[in-house]
Amino acid sequence: MKNWNWLVFGLMIIGFSSCISQKQITYFQGPPTDSTAIVQEITNRYVPIIQINDLLGINVTSLNPEASSFFNPYAGIEQRMNLNSFQGQVPVTSAVGYLVDAEGNVQLPLVGKIKIAGLTSTGARDLIQEKLKKYLKEPTVAVRFLNFKVSVLGEVSRPSMFSVPNEQMTLTEALSLAGDITIYGRRDNVMIIRETNGKREFGRVNMNQRDLFKSPFYYLHPNDVIYVEPGKARLAYADRFYTILPSVIGALSFIAVILRNY
Repeated sequence: MKNWNWLVFGLMIIGFSSCISQKQITYFQGPPTDSTAIVQEITNRYVPIIQINDLLGINVTSLNPEASSFFNPYAGIEQRMNLNSFQGQVPVTSAVGYLVDAEGNVQLPLVGKIKIAGLTSTGARDLIQEKLKKYLKEPTVAVRFLNFKVSVLGEVSRPSMFSVPNEQMTLTEALSLAGDITIYGRRDNVMIIRETNGKREFGRVNMNQRDLFKSPFYYLHPNDVIYVEPGKARLAYADRFYTILPSVIGALSFIAVILRNY
């Protein structure tokens, strides 16, 4: 009986997916070319800027490790939480660190408030390092974003939220982490929802075309939401499945009765 169920279900899947063309599911399409490589200039690489309410990891080292530890109150907690917490294959960042306040400042022990909103992590590193020279000998500072996350929803294999540990993630990387778009997802109209300066943007990207690499939405920003909408094949599959299901169940029941009698 189980074999019959799987056989009918497999035939239904093959029938419904046959209406999807290769052109609809092939990524990065472009004009026919010979074996010569095509080169595109990378011009829109994204560098995140520190904003109000960002959560930052700030790690301080110097020639005196004991003195440096005074400026790393969250280090031990963060390491333990990151060790025990995972989401997919991407570590879930701990909820401890230096919060950028409403005035764009972080407050370090002894140093006090330092205004870093509007700077990159590199700019903030240099500023904090300069401030610490008053207290430490040859200080070295590392600054990273702890709240850089993106969400992937819709017709993907593993919808989820993913942490970005290296301050940069592309649309293709995020979709790869989510297990790629399913056979039923629309690759020609992927939506990216982005909040910038108090406004919400809705961008569209066509994954079938190579022009996606030039899109301002190819490099993701913190808290971007990627939504892959279902295509007509998914809707047709759902409609046909629920329409045909009673007939399939009836046929299987009839076959089961015949097999039982023989």
